Amino acid sequence: MTREKLSEQIHDKTLLLNSIIDNTKETFSMMHACAKGIIDEFSSKYPKEFLFSKKNEREFEIRFGSDILVFMMHTNVFEFSRYHEVMRLPYVQQDKTRSFCGVINIYNFLTDSFDYNRNYDLGYLIGRLFVNKEKHYFIEGKREVGMLYSNFNTSVIDKESVESIIMSSMEYANNFDLLTPPFDEVKEITVDEIKSHVASRNHITAKRLGFEFQQDKE
Repeated sequence: MTREKLSEQIHDKTLLLNSIIDNTKETFSMMHACAKGIIDEFSSKYPKEFLFSKKNEREFEIRFGSDILVFMMHTNVFEFSRYHEVMRLPYVQQDKTRSFCGVINIYNFLTDSFDYNRNYDLGYLIGRLFVNKEKHYFIEGKREVGMLYSNFNTSVIDKESVESIIMSSMEYANNFDLLTPPFDEVKEITVDEIKSHVASRNHITAKRLGFEFQQDKE
């Protein structure tokens, strides 16, 4: 490969990645605004149950009831494995650069895990939003949150779709209940833990700790 050809390829790739990052930032900004609007609306009626908090340019969280949803935008662009279902879509096969996407992750935590500094508690990735150079998107996620890969060629991110993603994520988290873990998994505790009220890794709190959770297979 000549130097000219190599420099051209690097230039083209840089332009592609930058356009995807710009689209992802725009999407994240839209999610930020929509989430704040939803929480402001809900908190006007139930002020003690809903809270919006911006952490930085790439992260914000919403609190509702006993749940927290953390929205995080990754700074890098990713491509799917050649074995991924998306790579089989005619939309992607016609232009392989459509498979490069920015990513926004949605995590679900218990509010008490943050409020009581239970740093070993577990959260769950309930959805991740992929956005490409044409602002087409799809979501990998749990039931209410996810969508069909086959819609990637027609689904373009906009305010309506972003609001739907946020509402669906809140619905999923609200219906994803905390269950008591099996007795034998939490029957031991040290004197130090009792005295200091510090949870060790043997006493992690999570919504489905120690249980076979069917939705995690879907």
